[in-house]
Amino acid sequence: MSPNIFVNMAVGDVARSRSFFEAIGWRVNEQFTDEQSVCLVISDTVYAMLHARERFAGYSHKTLADASTTIETILAVTVPSREEVDLVVERALSAGASSARLAEDHGFMYARGFHDLDGHLWEVLWMAPDPD
Repeated sequence: MSPNIFVNMAVGDVARSRSFFEAIGWRVNEQFTDEQSVCLVISDTVYAMLHARERFAGYSHKTLADASTTIETILAVTVPSREEVDLVVERALSAGASSARLAEDHGFMYARGFHDLDGHLWEVLWMAPDPD
């Protein structure tokens, strides 16, 4: 069995963030979703938990970062094709994201990035399958 990963992050408006990520094409797992948190299904083993800032702040004694002014992490997600990279990023931009950088094409890897509604940095990339 492959391990699952749940990336947890703070958002300013849970409902707005949910709509944004659904517009990109990611599903919501209602079992782990309420008015203070939403569970995004990115793949069969990768999830993003978006929590209201107040709830998220309760998980640690550390100061909560403001992703619009502070880099906290880069969330990189692979997709099955170059076309899917462009599709996901264009959907994100149409839903209110801002572009993080121009496309990078290294032949074996193609990537673009965006900042979501709260400023979190997402990279969407395609990598060529192993030639073996």
